[in-house]
Amino acid sequence: MAFLADVLSRVKPSATIAVTQKARELKNAGRDVIGLGAGEPDFDTPDNIKNAAIEAIRRGETKYPPVSGIVPLRDAIAKKFKCENNLDYRPEQTIVGTGGKQILFNAFMATLNPGDEVIIPRPYWVSYPEMVAICGGTSAFADTSIDNGFKLTAAVLEKAITPRTKWLLMNSPSNPSGAAYTEAELKGLADVLLKHPHVWVLTDDMYEHLTYGDFVFKTIAEVEPKLYERTLTMNGVSKAYAMTGWRIGYAAGPVPLIKAMDMIQGQQTSGACTIAQWAAVEALNGPQDFIPKNKAIFQGRRDLVVSMLNQARGITCPSPEGAFYVYPSCAQLIGRKTKSGKVIDSDETFCSELLEAEGVAVVFGSAFGLGPNFRISYATSEALLEEACTRIQRFTAALV
Repeated sequence: MAFLADVLSRVKPSATIAVTQKARELKNAGRDVIGLGAGEPDFDTPDNIKNAAIEAIRRGETKYPPVSGIVPLRDAIAKKFKCENNLDYRPEQTIVGTGGKQILFNAFMATLNPGDEVIIPRPYWVSYPEMVAICGGTSAFADTSIDNGFKLTAAVLEKAITPRTKWLLMNSPSNPSGAAYTEAELKGLADVLLKHPHVWVLTDDMYEHLTYGDFVFKTIAEVEPKLYERTLTMNGVSKAYAMTGWRIGYAAGPVPLIKAMDMIQGQQTSGACTIAQWAAVEALNGPQDFIPKNKAIFQGRRDLVVSMLNQARGITCPSPEGAFYVYPSCAQLIGRKTKSGKVIDSDETFCSELLEAEGVAVVFGSAFGLGPNFRISYATSEALLEEACTRIQRFTAALV
């Protein structure tokens, strides 16, 4: 009898975490490495949010919280959805988790039976299919392409739906591509979903506040109210508020689903850190003026990276609508060789050779389900990004 569970054979480790760890190890060994793998803002958490956590500690807010979240935070979440997304959720329709990952995991654990399918557009965040697998479901991948901006189309969605489909998992803006869906694009997808009432929608809106130019963010239940009763709208404070380490995600949806997720969480971790929840209350209710300032910085970084990558031999890099990632193609470089004679036979080889030759750590696109591409996080300084892109230009120019 094997000691470890069979499910582990169906689950892969996170490629993004692996790249970040590899870059860290090389730096510790004295290598000059620029790590562009981590998906977190380089800004510090705003002082008013940190002070709210300190005050919570001083007030003695250090006891077990309710499983679904403290009342002030659930109130703030309901208010946020109403003010920013035109969605009417009562506090009892909300739930707070230890990051967005726990929200997603608990939703799948509460709803998936063996054989149930989750439609996941690719490229996808590396954890999505692994969560589905752990919870006993089956990932049904729906392809996008660089030609359509890495966005799911209505025709592809229609083809992907089967009688076993339980969820469509949407992520806009996307990790890894940065692609974000317009209102018209969401309406096209919603029209398909209205024909298939057994399919629920889980929207990962974690990068909602990081969209650029004239792009206007919309979430699908806002665009099509008829989907409200079968949509779980997920968000969190990690990205926009630079609170990745605070580990607070949240969602809102139909009460029966929220109660089921609450039951699972009650036997799993119980409530998220009380102090972090009070910090999240301040994040949602407090000043929001730093968000557009940070967005402007991110947009400048995006424009720099896109411009420089498109000047690199054999690289094609679209300009994404949001998040802080680009997802360039290295298809034109497949088959070429490094100076040492190593053949670039995949995006994974491209990324490993780039790290070895130039000390630039990026994540290979096949880890996100679609290659030959690679993901760069531009959540770091312009100086480092410019140096990294210069190294990439030098590396691609040297391939023969």
